[in-house]
Amino acid sequence: MKGLLLSGGTGTRLRPLTYSGPKQLLPVANKPILIYAIENLRQAGITDLGIVVGENARHVKEHVKNGHELGVQITYIPQQSPLGLAHAVKTASSFLQDQPFVMILGDTLLDQGIRSFVEHFRSANPVAAVLVSRVKDPEHYGVVQVENKRIVQLVEKPTSFISDLALTGIYAFSPRIHDAIASIVPSARGELEITDALQWLVAHGEEVIFQIHPGWWKDTGRPDDLLEANRLLLHDQTPCLSGYTDPFSLVIGNVRIERGAQIAHSILIGPVAIGRDATIEDAVIGPYTTIGHEAVLRRVELTNSILLDRCHIEGPIRLSRSLIGRETVIHKTKSTSEPAWIHLILGDTSHCEL
Repeated sequence: MKGLLLSGGTGTRLRPLTYSGPKQLLPVANKPILIYAIENLRQAGITDLGIVVGENARHVKEHVKNGHELGVQITYIPQQSPLGLAHAVKTASSFLQDQPFVMILGDTLLDQGIRSFVEHFRSANPVAAVLVSRVKDPEHYGVVQVENKRIVQLVEKPTSFISDLALTGIYAFSPRIHDAIASIVPSARGELEITDALQWLVAHGEEVIFQIHPGWWKDTGRPDDLLEANRLLLHDQTPCLSGYTDPFSLVIGNVRIERGAQIAHSILIGPVAIGRDATIEDAVIGPYTTIGHEAVLRRVELTNSILLDRCHIEGPIRLSRSLIGRETVIHKTKSTSEPAWIHLILGDTSHCEL
């Protein structure tokens, strides 16, 4: 069985963070989203992986390389234009050949992994399987209608209630999916939709099954989704105090401080993750906050935020629900006795004076 990861999208809803790289490489809890997907496949026993890449292929290759450090073998599959999930499968057909495979959208995050889903697919031996999750707002998702433990209909963003079982972006297919993709036509938006291919299988009497994911799942396509995924992952992280914390600092709760980090005259309120070689002075950090590698923060109050590598922030500044890109510099130039809480989303190498 092979694995197929899709990393060719442009991530327009996450701009300006995605102007300089693909959304799948944005870190959550100090790890790129795509790496979580690779680890999930490896833990399910799938190590022969293909990654469909687009215009940002160089960035993905720099991070993942040949995959050996992650315990997998990577084949890169160029997709000239993002013309739909089914088109990505079609583009990868020479890699997939006649083997079954698991496909994961590169911006999908979930807890508990996919081992149970993969084992269910292998034992049941259907033509296709989808991992679904119950949602409160199914009108925002592709959903499945089921009868007798089988899928009978797939609907994209239904206008009336059909089901609360949303597609999570994790699929398992037999080689029969290639016949389905060859038989469908582009949708109204000009893309080959994987839901149309699945519906074709259902219409032709093929067995398409589902499994309900018991834990949490996030499509990290928007800033609020990234922050929520960060909160969930930090909540489950393993505490580790590998950096230096001076005697005048206070660490409360689930906190992870990586090697080389320096904490002085600060309060860390977990869950918090501090990256390698970061410097934090006279600050209050947390909860639900990730600070990237080699970041520098002085006189900052920070909560429910993600700061990427090599940020430099000089306060006094209060930030909440913020996403700050790599190598961004933020300076406080106007003196105020009680700075207000602010919310910022800044792309890489930004410069901001407040």
